[in-house]
Amino acid sequence: MADQIKEFADLPQEFVREGVQFINRCQKPDKREFIKISQAVATGFIVMGVIGYIVKLIHIPVNNILVGGA
Repeated sequence: MADQIKEFADLPQEFVREGVQFINRCQKPDKREFIKISQAVATGFIVMGVIGYIVKLIHIPVNNILVGGA
């Protein structure tokens, strides 16, 4: 029972220790890497927007046919 309590009490300390190690290993991206990541995210937004637009273009006429334009 005491082992379980000790193990439960050690969890926050271990979490904080691992978090500090993670932050210390992280580094800010340089300009080239930041631009590359930004371009990838922008491309993803554009692709998802185009897909959504195409789906909406298909959905509106089909919905009007099924519902009868009510």
